Amino acid sequence: MRAKHGIDFKSFGEKIMAVSKKIHEFVTKSSWIRKMFEEGVLLKKQYGAENVFDFTLGNPNVPPPDEFRRILQKVVSEDTPGIHGYMSNAGYDDTREAVAAYIRKDQGVNITKEQIIMTCGAAGALNVLLKVLLDPEDEVIVPSPYFMEYRFYIDNANGKMILVPTKADFSLDVEAIRQAITPKTKGVLLNSPNNPTGRVYDAASIALLAGVLAEKSREYNHAIYLMADEPYREIVFDGIKVPSILGAYPNSISASSYSKTLSIPGERIGYLAINPEISDYKELMDGLMLYNRVLGFVNAPAIMQRIITHMQGVHVDIAEYKRKRDLLCGGLVSAGYDIVKPDGTFYLFTRTPIEDDVVFVRALQKRRILAVPGQGFGGPGHIRIAFCVDDATILNAMDGFSDTIKEYR
Repeated sequence: MRAKHGIDFKSFGEKIMAVSKKIHEFVTKSSWIRKMFEEGVLLKKQYGAENVFDFTLGNPNVPPPDEFRRILQKVVSEDTPGIHGYMSNAGYDDTREAVAAYIRKDQGVNITKEQIIMTCGAAGALNVLLKVLLDPEDEVIVPSPYFMEYRFYIDNANGKMILVPTKADFSLDVEAIRQAITPKTKGVLLNSPNNPTGRVYDAASIALLAGVLAEKSREYNHAIYLMADEPYREIVFDGIKVPSILGAYPNSISASSYSKTLSIPGERIGYLAINPEISDYKELMDGLMLYNRVLGFVNAPAIMQRIITHMQGVHVDIAEYKRKRDLLCGGLVSAGYDIVKPDGTFYLFTRTPIEDDVVFVRALQKRRILAVPGQGFGGPGHIRIAFCVDDATILNAMDGFSDTIKEYR
C-alpha cells in the first residue's frame, strides 16, 4: 500500500495499527464475556433465541421495583428551573445526604454527605478513585478469581495489579495477602459479594485483613487502603450479612452502584463513600471531585440522582435470584457438577471436569449453552454461569449440561 505522499507502509516491516500497542494487546486479550455473548448472537440467528441458553452476561432480568417507575415518572414530569443543569461534581447535596443516612443505618458508620461523591456507576467510581490514589507503578492487591475489568481500571491509573489466589472455597487467604504486600502496595481491592464466585468474605476475614493492613501501614510508613467494590451488597441469600468494610478499617473506601440492586445498569448511577477517619479526607474528596470532572464523567446523571434520593434501602425481589440460584445449583449437582453454592450475586463459578475450561465451554456451545471460561477471571478450570435469566433458560439447558459433563467423565 502506497500512501498519498509516496510512503510505502509495508516497507516498515510490521503491521500499521490504528491503536497503541498496549490497547491492541488489551483488545486481543479482553473480555471473554463479550466474546461469548457475540457468539451467542450468531447462534440465536441460526437456531432461534428460545433454543440458545445464554448465561454469559450479568444483565439483571428481575424488573426494577414498582417504586422506581413511580418516582421516575414524577421526576421527569417536574419543570423546576435548571433541572438539567450542572451541579457540584460531587452531586446533589440531598442525594449525598440520603446515601450517607442509609450507610449510617446499614453499616453503623458515622458518615455524612461530606464523605459521599455521586458517580457514573461503580465502574466510574473505581476509575476516579484509583486515578486519585495511585502513583505510577503503585500496586493494588486483588483476590482471585476477580472481575476482569479491574486489570484495565488499575492500568488506567498507571498502577500494577497483583493477583492473590483465594482458598478452594473462594474465601479470603489473608496470609497470602500479607505475603504479597510490598512497599509499593497502595491498597487491597475487595469485591464482596464477588463476581464471579458469589462468595461473601466473612467478618472474621475482614477483621484479620484490617489488622494486617494496619500493621503494614505502620511498617512502611504510609497508608494502605482497603477498597471495596460492592454493587451486589444487597443481593445475598440465606440470611447472610455482608460485613462493613467502612466499619472494619479506618483507611477504607467503598464504591457501589444501583445497577444490580435496582436493575438499572444502563442508567450508570453509583457513589463513593469515604471513611471519615481517613486522614486528610477533605484533600481526598477534592481530588475525587476533580477527577470526576476531568476523566469526563463531570457528574453523575442528574435525573438518576433525583430518583435514588428516594430509593435508599429499596431493591429488586432478591428471592427471585435465590430461587434461580437453587434451581440452577440443584440441576447441576444432580448432573454431577462440583459447585460452591454462591452466597450472593447472580453468578455461579463451577469447576470443569477437565483442566482446560475453554475446551469445556466449546463443548457446551455445541449444545447451544453459552458460559464464560474461568481463566478470564483468573480462575482456570472453572466456568462462570450468570443465572439472571428466565427459568426456561435454566430448565431447558439442563440436558445439555448433563450430556456435556458425561462426555468428559
